[in-house]
Amino acid sequence: MARHGGRGWYGRVVAAAVGVTAVAAATSVWTAQAGVVDARNAAGNARPSASGSAPARATVSEEIVHASDKGAHGVNITIDDGPDPTWTPEVLQVLREYGVKATFCMVGTQAEAHPDLVKAVVAAGHRLCDHTVSHDTTMDKKSEAYQSREILNAASMITKASGGVRPQYYRAPGGAFTPYSRHLAASQGMRPLGWNVDSKDFELPGTAAIIATVKSELSNGPTILFHDAGGDRSETVAALREILPWLKQQGYSFGFPVR
Repeated sequence: MARHGGRGWYGRVVAAAVGVTAVAAATSVWTAQAGVVDARNAAGNARPSASGSAPARATVSEEIVHASDKGAHGVNITIDDGPDPTWTPEVLQVLREYGVKATFCMVGTQAEAHPDLVKAVVAAGHRLCDHTVSHDTTMDKKSEAYQSREILNAASMITKASGGVRPQYYRAPGGAFTPYSRHLAASQGMRPLGWNVDSKDFELPGTAAIIATVKSELSNGPTILFHDAGGDRSETVAALREILPWLKQQGYSFGFPVR
């Protein structure tokens, strides 16, 4: 999501990251929605198997992706910062009504607190994205060790909450990617995920303004950013009810970011 200040509720979740074992996220083999993704260690090097030989690794590009797997006339709906017990179910309902699949970029502590919602997202056919443990938009100013903990611990939290489904993407809070974080995420099978259209729904500008922003910025590219947590998301839900059918009327198909 775009960088925003004054995010008090995220400051309270930072402490929850302490004590989660990052190594567990880096040494397991996870089952993802698109297949089996083998883990790598934080340096991106293959860890030998018990027999002494390195297992096959499924990796993805380190480049930040924006493109849709539906091609030139596809769009990717991405939903950040949840899951949230109030707004995630409403967003899921709207997506269900219009037959749209989305990518949910989840904060680790939120996933840990609401595993039922993580499972509901997966059961509905949506994809998961690692959005770090504590949503620190200054990630790019922190040490590699800190970045590693935020990314790997969140992946572990989300995977556990989902019942074993691994995030397929990594989105840095506020777009605070670094070469290291992109490499680390890709080594874990998570494609770095950007956005082209920031709906600015986090600023609560009103439903009409959210809709107007999406329509005016759609020429920037296919990946659209919304939120399902961090405050009152009623405007987002209302905007999605208008934007999704409008996109269909314009001939767009809904896809996932290219892996």
